[in-house]
Amino acid sequence: MDLRIFTEPQQGATYDTLLTVAKATEDLGFDAFFRSDHYLSMGSVDGLPGPTDAWITLAGLARETKRIRLGTLMTAGTFRLPGVLAIQVAQVDQMSGGRVELGLGAGWFEQEHKAYGIPFPKEKVARLEEQLAIVTGLWATEVGKTFSYEGTYYQLTDSPALPKPAQAKVPVLIGGHGATRTPRLAGRYADEFNMPFGTIEDTERQFGRVREAAEKAGRKGDDLVYSNALVVCVGKDDAEVARRAAAIGREVEELKANGLAGSPAEVVDKIGRYRAVGSRRLYLQMLDLDDLDHLELISSQVQSQLS
Repeated sequence: MDLRIFTEPQQGATYDTLLTVAKATEDLGFDAFFRSDHYLSMGSVDGLPGPTDAWITLAGLARETKRIRLGTLMTAGTFRLPGVLAIQVAQVDQMSGGRVELGLGAGWFEQEHKAYGIPFPKEKVARLEEQLAIVTGLWATEVGKTFSYEGTYYQLTDSPALPKPAQAKVPVLIGGHGATRTPRLAGRYADEFNMPFGTIEDTERQFGRVREAAEKAGRKGDDLVYSNALVVCVGKDDAEVARRAAAIGREVEELKANGLAGSPAEVVDKIGRYRAVGSRRLYLQMLDLDDLDHLELISSQVQSQLS
């Protein structure tokens, strides 16, 4: 079971804070550092000092880390044109020496679009399908050949399809709870399917849908990696769990029900239940980015038991 650290910088974080967490992620033996792609905070936090851009952040981290994978859960398709996104991701992959993964979603938070003048189209999933076709098509085009695409929302004519990523294939992540369109897109385009903040029962059901969709697309269900994203709140004892829950404005029992919370033994047990339904990778949503002791505890008392 791979453990990856997943951050939500729109809630309030500087690049230096993210760099500190990414370096701790690497030093403590975690598999990857991922971040969300949002420009507006959510809930009661003020979000100060303001948003950081996902791919600019990852470009910086690509040069300041050496081992960990780097990526997004999820890049908002509404924020970027697909041709430009393919260039950005390929360049960051080169900068990292081939450690980048692209999580791509339709975009959903209308208010952040209004706040920063970003169009918020109605046909988000249909656009996402074209974006996936274009990004993967550009990367797959042989050097010296061109790529064209005639879609409803995007048209590309004789693109040189450059630059190429350092990796032969940048892993593409697709995720979500949708019962029909999401599995279909994942079955066709995804190297990994991620179930965000889902119960064990919902996870098992959705993984089954994606496996079926992959087989309909002519692939094997096991061609994909299956993963979960879950909030994490671990403590050596009940008092430490309660303190960490309070720091992120959550209740302990709610966190235990909807995430990975409690003692290391409790968390390892629940991880085992996700593994039993097919999950092979966990994105641990860290909401208090100043609590590096939390990362150390997870590394020494949770991750160590999984290996």
